[in-house]
Amino acid sequence: ILEEADFKGEDFNLFLVAGQKCLEDGYAAQLLEVIQNEKNKVIIKNMGWNLISPLVRCIFLYEQEDDKREHCLKILDQLAQLCNPKELFLGLLEQIEQTSGEQVCQTVLLLLQPLQTVLLKLQNKKAYSVGLSLAMIMNQLTPLPVPYTKQQIQEDKFGLCRCCSAVVDFAKPFVNEVVKNMEKLPEYNDTELKEELVKFCMKSLKYPLLTAQLEQLEGIEEHPFRHFAAEIIDILWDIKELMPLVFLHRNGKSSHWENQEFADIEQKNFADSLACLSYLMFVHHFGIDNFPMVFSPSYLLQCNMTHIEVLLKRTEESVLSKGIDLFESCLLRMEDNSLLHQYLELRDFINVPQDLVKVMTLCPIEHMRQKSLSILQLFIDKFDAEGKYTLFKCLLKTSNHAGVEGYIIKNIKDQIHLSLTKECDNIWFTGHHLISLLDLVLSLPEGAETDLLQNSDRIMASLNLLRYLVIKDCESDNQTGVWTMLAKIEQNFLKPLHVGLNMSKAHYEAEIKNKKENRKEARSSNTICSLTVSGEKMPAMTTEMQLQVLHSALFTFDLIESVLARVEELIEMKVKAAMDENS
Repeated sequence: ILEEADFKGEDFNLFLVAGQKCLEDGYAAQLLEVIQNEKNKVIIKNMGWNLISPLVRCIFLYEQEDDKREHCLKILDQLAQLCNPKELFLGLLEQIEQTSGEQVCQTVLLLLQPLQTVLLKLQNKKAYSVGLSLAMIMNQLTPLPVPYTKQQIQEDKFGLCRCCSAVVDFAKPFVNEVVKNMEKLPEYNDTELKEELVKFCMKSLKYPLLTAQLEQLEGIEEHPFRHFAAEIIDILWDIKELMPLVFLHRNGKSSHWENQEFADIEQKNFADSLACLSYLMFVHHFGIDNFPMVFSPSYLLQCNMTHIEVLLKRTEESVLSKGIDLFESCLLRMEDNSLLHQYLELRDFINVPQDLVKVMTLCPIEHMRQKSLSILQLFIDKFDAEGKYTLFKCLLKTSNHAGVEGYIIKNIKDQIHLSLTKECDNIWFTGHHLISLLDLVLSLPEGAETDLLQNSDRIMASLNLLRYLVIKDCESDNQTGVWTMLAKIEQNFLKPLHVGLNMSKAHYEAEIKNKKENRKEARSSNTICSLTVSGEKMPAMTTEMQLQVLHSALFTFDLIESVLARVEELIEMKVKAAMDENS
């Protein structure tokens, strides 16, 4: 019956101890009556928030159908209605902050409704309080693993899927508030509340959506993460922030951090979120109905290259696959040969194919490597002739991988073939431009001492290209310029290759002879030998296994030698025929 001004410190302690005792001893029904009693409204308003912690503990102790649990839930609802909003807000937030492990989602799901009720009552610092609540909730959820497989999503072990849905419902009244104010006053710009909602959406894009599996899954009627993604996109659209984020902010935003390390982290998180947003829109078409269909495919590719680069630099399959899918989606919108070579003056258009090459050569997941290779070919196909030419040069200089170089050389051969068989003249794959490219292709990286085994893919592709040029381009026509630079090719490529083959074969034949001589000794002593091939130490192998590897290397050298002999034979025939014609 005391008034608010008359309460003392010991009154708070007495109330807390008594309330906690009631809950622990199972007298929740009686405590509910005390709280509902009109006479106690002053003490409940000022002290009720102290009951949040013991109340949450008791709710988790009781079974789902227990009457005592129901009484506790009613007490929680009453406290949300009766308590001082500011104090109860801090009490609820403190309870969410203190929870951990498997109880995080349980606590969030339990307290979201009362927290929403309290926030709607707040008059001062409402935007700040909403932002603080959403940030606290997302920070608590972030350490939880994101379910990825169909079974994990259905099981929802930690409750993350349910939490995502509940958090969106929690935010909706505040979204509606911003929308209504914008409708009433077109010039209205409640930057604080809007900014907090944008922050929440960006955090949601980073986690859990960036790592979530978002493909439709058979047997799951409503995919929880697809539903969550659609809701986040809808919020951004409703508060008129979707288009600005997709187009205007792609270079990032100014940071308010004085500490550069914090600023870098914020910038990285922002970049991850924007990349996920583009993936949702352009791959899964969330929010695409609101998208203005006025942009050219090449402009959309340009807008997305920054996001693709961000995703391709990640190593997690769930994120890396999003980068590959986004790249593919943008390329499939374009016609072949329609992408202008000037785009290669933009940093992203050079960085992305280099990142794709790293995925092709270093990613441990086979289907990702194969998909990356098909996307690289798709990227090549979209460029005009000069663009292809420039891209080939760049990749030959930067890939540092014989398999990739061999693949690019095969592409060069295909472009030369098109140039020679089409009526229209393609200056980039004939004449002096091609000579510049052939200088890169028809040479050995380290002369005669080049590791032929490690570079066998590149060497075979180069020999096949040279064979094609000699057969298709007559010396009298010399469209490709190959006959002009024949002496240079022999000096920089054919002669060093001969020397290198002789050295390599002699080395490996001696190694085989040595292994055979030592085979009996190795068997008797049960020795396991080590072997270094192409500069890399092989795993421990028996002598028989080592001999197999050495014979395989010799077979590769024989293959190179046979193609080399055929190329030299063709050159000799063509030169002799030309001399006979002249005489």
